[in-house]
Amino acid sequence: MERCHWTMVPLSPRRADTMLPRMEKLRSRTSNELAEIRSDLATTRTVMAADRTLMAWIRTALSLLSFGFTIYKVLQGFAESGTVNMSSGGSPRTVGLFLTGMGTVAMVMGTIEYWQTLKALQELRPFRLTRPPMIMALLMSVTGTFLFFSIITKLF
Repeated sequence: MERCHWTMVPLSPRRADTMLPRMEKLRSRTSNELAEIRSDLATTRTVMAADRTLMAWIRTALSLLSFGFTIYKVLQGFAESGTVNMSSGGSPRTVGLFLTGMGTVAMVMGTIEYWQTLKALQELRPFRLTRPPMIMALLMSVTGTFLFFSIITKLF
């Protein structure tokens, strides 16, 4: 069994057949080429981390938006049926507006943070800015704004 030069982990014969040619190819590169490869990989990892962070913002915003609209509709149904007497400060509309507003603000803040991160990384290495998480975030921002204003105008 051969050993991998960099990690000293024993390689199976089958794995050694596929890994060793790649390792030889890397060894033949200059240190500048290897440094450029590492920098590109670091930028890629940072972009992927920014994508995951934006997706966390999207999950948070979606939760707030859906809870806000659901609570608005449930409390509105209770108030209309006379089952629950709502105080003046806790109307279903106020609760729904608060949660959908918070969800929309969270989505917009996450999108702005993501955009700033991508613009900073764009200076280091060019890549496509229209990434799927960005498109989803913009759709969520529009949806949150629509829900917020639909509660204000009592569209639903």
